[in-house]
Amino acid sequence: MVENLESRLGYKFRNSLLLAEAMTHPSLAYESKRPHFDNQRLEFLGDAVLQLILTEDLFRMFPSFPEGQLTKLRSRLVSKRALARFAMQIDLGAYVLLGKGEEATGGRRRTSTLGDAFESLIGAVYLDGGFESARGLVLRLFQKEIEALAGSPEEKNPKGELQECLQAIRPEAPEYEILGESGPDHRKVFQARVCWCGRELAQGRGKSKKEAEARAALEALRTRTWEKETAPRPQAPAESPE
Repeated sequence: MVENLESRLGYKFRNSLLLAEAMTHPSLAYESKRPHFDNQRLEFLGDAVLQLILTEDLFRMFPSFPEGQLTKLRSRLVSKRALARFAMQIDLGAYVLLGKGEEATGGRRRTSTLGDAFESLIGAVYLDGGFESARGLVLRLFQKEIEALAGSPEEKNPKGELQECLQAIRPEAPEYEILGESGPDHRKVFQARVCWCGRELAQGRGKSKKEAEARAALEALRTRTWEKETAPRPQAPAESPE
């Protein structure tokens, strides 16, 4: 299993105990009577390393942005939901070592568990290979998200917000499709739709393909049809005995 995770990361640990520590949830440490061997300290370290790497990258990418705007951009990358999404992309939950109780209650897919494990992993890579190794891994895993920020650095990012909401439920990303266009060349209007897990969530129109996709995402966030379709149906009241 260790080799599989290293292959997904593109990083080979020199000290495999660091990886084992990063993947050990506190619930297992408690059950195994090894309270000092869990990923909490590495999570603390990894959070700081991750913040520094992304802060430096954003600082260089947006030289004219003030502190407040840079902070908001960084927050979009390092929220617990965002980190859980990155963890899902490398199937990190499959490698986390959990106690029986945590396993039974769905801890392997819990946002907080995945986000903490991801930070712990970054901390372990930093200790094992140094800052440049950690930086290379982070920028490689975050590449698409950073490119999305570069293309749309404004605070409101409906496509990113929708993806974050949906991937907190399942790892599949939403998909966008341009359905058609109308109007003369100088005043074209595009029609787009966004789909997730094989079903359409919403449609949107715009003066460009990008705007049409963003409006489809906004409409999906407004209607939130995925919540209605996955919500449990209310049970009929039990009949009273005659």
